[in-house]
Amino acid sequence: MIKWADVYKSFGDKKVLQGFTLDVQEGETVVIIGYSGSGKSVAIKHVVGLLEPDRGTVIVDEMDVPTLPRRELYELRVSIGYVFQFAALFDSMTIGDNVAMGLRQRKEMSEHQIAQRVSEALELVDLPNVEDQYPAELSGGMRKRVGIARAVALRPKYILYDEPTTGLDPVTSAVIDELMIRMREKLGVTSVVITHDMRSAYRIGSRIAMLYDGRVRQVGTVEEIRRTTDPIVRQFIEGRATLDDQQPASATALAGGASVGGGRA
Repeated sequence: MIKWADVYKSFGDKKVLQGFTLDVQEGETVVIIGYSGSGKSVAIKHVVGLLEPDRGTVIVDEMDVPTLPRRELYELRVSIGYVFQFAALFDSMTIGDNVAMGLRQRKEMSEHQIAQRVSEALELVDLPNVEDQYPAELSGGMRKRVGIARAVALRPKYILYDEPTTGLDPVTSAVIDELMIRMREKLGVTSVVITHDMRSAYRIGSRIAMLYDGRVRQVGTVEEIRRTTDPIVRQFIEGRATLDDQQPASATALAGGASVGGGRA
């Protein structure tokens, strides 16, 4: 399980997270939505120890991430795949070498075993036989798929996706959605997905959480979010420029039957 508990994070005078609380149960795909600059990427960077909270904590499999010694943090990161917003591939390296990078860093497999795992990972994202090509030779959607292959090559327990469909056309976005669903169903991974794309969120999410004003405004199933009466959430999911005349929903209505703020386990 991944759990953010009352997490606060500021950068200078800019307050980003202000009591962010959310849990992700094993086997779930939890989608975090919210306006640009609301702190979604900041939140998931705490999971792998790229950032430390000013207050509060982040728990992964009962481990308190901010307090982990370097060696234990490295071991934790092995179990967490991270798919970056723009794939973050190295242009000077072949696709095979990009996917193999994390495996080679672990120094646990022979080159033959690594090549086999790379091939399996690329097959899983429907990109067979591209190991000898370079990122510049692939389309944006294909590079995103390579990013997913690199993450799954490590056989992670968790995958964090940061805006996986940004900059993609609707058809390619749908392909990426199907791949994320495939990772959950075939590999059993637990996922956290950051996105602005509500069509994608509805398709892939087990639950959806909206980050607003530094904390979770509402969290619930896809249907609960679709039916929300909260004006802030409704404005975002419908892409409206202004709020309607609805009054802010009560805490009970916000939850829609789910727990506000993630419902600490």
